[in-house]
Amino acid sequence: MAMLTASASPIARSPFCRPEEDPFLLLESALRSMEEILRRSRGLPLRRTWIEQPYGEEEITILEEEVIPAIQQCLSRVDELDERLLAQQELLQRCQLEADREALAELRLQMA
Repeated sequence: MAMLTASASPIARSPFCRPEEDPFLLLESALRSMEEILRRSRGLPLRRTWIEQPYGEEEITILEEEVIPAIQQCLSRVDELDERLLAQQELLQRCQLEADREALAELRLQMA
């Protein structure tokens, strides 16, 4: 899955929105954090801030087998949507460039 955060500097300087306004960057960050916490706490219960009973083996298995794959699938689908929108944007830009070239050529013909 292609992660948008692989090159964080262009995203950080995006003219479209700030990184904190992009919910999918937050989801990617949460996924990485969950994966890291699960790696570090291998075999240990996961404590939560809001409940006394920590996540045990059963809950951790659900996180690993259901929750994380669901987040990955969501992000993969978002990547597909982004790729489609980028392709449309590139096509529109090429069409605009071609229209500008044609207008310039027409202007040159009129001036000649």
